[in-house]
Amino acid sequence: MKYALVLLTVFKQPFYLLLTVLLSIVVFTVAVWLPSFQLISIVSQTASLSELLSLLWSLYGAIGSNFSTTSATYTIMIAVLFGMNASLLTYYIRRMRTGSPNVKGVGVTGIGGLVSGVFGIGCAACGTFIFTSVLALFGVGGILAYLPFGGEEFGFLGVALLVYSVYSLTKKITDPLVCPI
Repeated sequence: MKYALVLLTVFKQPFYLLLTVLLSIVVFTVAVWLPSFQLISIVSQTASLSELLSLLWSLYGAIGSNFSTTSATYTIMIAVLFGMNASLLTYYIRRMRTGSPNVKGVGVTGIGGLVSGVFGIGCAACGTFIFTSVLALFGVGGILAYLPFGGEEFGFLGVALLVYSVYSLTKKITDPLVCPI
């Protein structure tokens, strides 16, 4: 209950709410546009600005068509949780105003969650986009066939790490600023 109060305290402040929304939109945009990067690159060379903007806007619809329900859900969750994590970390750092070593561990967990989530981004047709490409460099692309969810485990791991990071940050925010005696 006290952790929910921390979230309310932080996100009722417009700066942190806006930071969360903006970072969530950026992460979601990267996740949705990343599988179509080559298309965007080709179209940007010949299309007008209005055509390019129209294409970029229409690619947001790919979340419903190119992603499975599961991958779309954890992609949205990763975007929102990353925004929350960054806002909570900013709040915590501003509150502490010192170089506390505890900030580093929580920040690493949040970044780990984002990186793991990025490896899990993919569509229903091609599976995990980045992970498959990275494994193909080493000749082990077929390893995804042995995973129970075809590589979506990385998206689940990303959500779990980000949830843990948000929990850790809210816990640290509730801790007193002085050492207990």
